[in-house]
Amino acid sequence: MAYVATRGGEKAIEQAERLFRQDLGTIDANRVETIKQTMPYLIDRVMGEASLYSEELAALALAQTGGELSEAVLVLRAWRTTQPRITIARPVQQDEILTQRRISAAFKDIPGGQILGPTLDYSHRVLATDVLEGKPYAPPAVDAAAKPAPAQQPSLADWQRQQGLLAPTSEADVALEDIPDLTREPLLFPASRAHRLQSLARAETGGVLALGYSAMRGYGNAHPTVNELRLGEAEVVVRHPRGTEFSAGRVRVSQAEVTSKEKGGFLDLGFAATFGWNEVKVIAAATLDLNSAEAPVGSPVHEEFYLYHTESVEASGFCIHFKLPHYVTFQSTLDAMRDAKAQKAAAEQKGAVERQTEPAE
Repeated sequence: MAYVATRGGEKAIEQAERLFRQDLGTIDANRVETIKQTMPYLIDRVMGEASLYSEELAALALAQTGGELSEAVLVLRAWRTTQPRITIARPVQQDEILTQRRISAAFKDIPGGQILGPTLDYSHRVLATDVLEGKPYAPPAVDAAAKPAPAQQPSLADWQRQQGLLAPTSEADVALEDIPDLTREPLLFPASRAHRLQSLARAETGGVLALGYSAMRGYGNAHPTVNELRLGEAEVVVRHPRGTEFSAGRVRVSQAEVTSKEKGGFLDLGFAATFGWNEVKVIAAATLDLNSAEAPVGSPVHEEFYLYHTESVEASGFCIHFKLPHYVTFQSTLDAMRDAKAQKAAAEQKGAVERQTEPAE
């Protein structure tokens, strides 16, 4: 038995939670709205890892947990399980996404052009310490005279297929009901690509980055080139029971395609997508997807390794559970250690006695 009950434990647990809540103070709608407005990329990360798109609920989860990401994802996933499944949305097509950022490291000139969009990639990382001295930081306004890019951009992969760089896609349509749902069906290995991409979509960002980085650094055969990175908003198109299709709103999404090698005379693409804007996650995840087929079993970039070890709720829960009482199991370890020491001491004493009683030659 690993866990034991302790006398008075229920009251101590209640008080421990009260201490935590007291440090956070009162949580109201204003705090939730402030978190939602001031930390959009953090909100996106929580929504992506919880596989639930709701900015308000993600902000509430962060407020309720003091910004502890794994706890915020846990409570949001738990809430998600209580909600009914109403319908399945129509698949999102790349060229239908309202694109706000779209770049390619593989080609300078791409159909539709490069769109830098919102990014810090080309700026200096300087901490605005003047804010602490009472000087608010007001970012300069975007040039209103700049010509905006078209809202929708063509798929670069489709253009590459026309050029004979990518293998043609299969014409067979896959019914939505035939696509596995990771939240309802267990992950089995070898995993289908649909399961793999779903798992990566809600995987823990830091874990995906670490293992994707390991693929780039030598554990995998990958030096990825970003074929296309896209940030935008996708329409959630659903069908009414009477048959009419309509938009239920938009969600922010990230997509990445990476390539590093050819396969059968065509470029091989790795792909990843997730809720919210999270570039580093989808680039690292697409690298893992690209590298999955050739990674040896036991390698950090083998799918069975990285899919198990980037599941944030399970990983954090397993790590945290070691804080719980393990008195019995630890005591058995101590008993075994003491017994080994006692046997060693007895053997040494017996040897010493035998040496003393040996007849002199």
